[in-house]
Amino acid sequence: MRIGGLQKHSLIDFPGRLSAVVFTQGCNFRCPYCHNPELVYPEMYGPLIEEEKVLSLLWKRRRFLDGVVITGGEPLLQPDIESFIERIKEMGYLIKLDTNGSLPERLYQLLRHGLVDYVAMDYKAPSRAYSRVASVEIDTEKIKRSIEYITSSGVDYEIRTTLFRGLRMSSILDMIMELRDMRVEIYYLQMFVPFKECSTELMPESLDIDHIKELLLCNFWKSGIRNLDEKKSVRRPVYD
Repeated sequence: MRIGGLQKHSLIDFPGRLSAVVFTQGCNFRCPYCHNPELVYPEMYGPLIEEEKVLSLLWKRRRFLDGVVITGGEPLLQPDIESFIERIKEMGYLIKLDTNGSLPERLYQLLRHGLVDYVAMDYKAPSRAYSRVASVEIDTEKIKRSIEYITSSGVDYEIRTTLFRGLRMSSILDMIMELRDMRVEIYYLQMFVPFKECSTELMPESLDIDHIKELLLCNFWKSGIRNLDEKKSVRRPVYD
């Protein structure tokens, strides 16, 4: 596993659970609003953390933590992610996986083997704009297949979209309709939060928040808008 960062405890990354967060290095998307570019761009990579060091820390903290979040970058790019999760599960941890949904068959294997307890998948944009927002060519059928695997798996999940200047009200409406067609029941929007490496020019344009909340309420069983009042990033990899 290429582990680029480790957060020893978090109250916000795994809903209802106290967790550690493992940040994997490497991503196949190039989203302009990414909060962790040091995990995405090879020229920005920092030193790797030894896998055994991470596993040792998790073993020592198993009585104090409920779960482990595996995020990135894109964790499903890691060829040995399945064996890594198996070792963590053997310690008694619940696993939350963050993914961009571009590798549905790898995701399916983790779900099929019962290795994931919660999946948070990013839905970047309406299908017509997916490649533009991700800044690479995207096969949106793979994105849809990942969502189908998640929603039919029986595991807890959320689909989420980061709102930045590249998405307008028409995009939000299109995404809501697309996700409803895919039978998604849990959907969160999260406002882009500026940080020192990322320009405030990416802040979303003025949106009718009350109207968006009403649309979410009418179309999803669970939904919401996050980071409405946040002024800074609260989730970055820690190197220790």
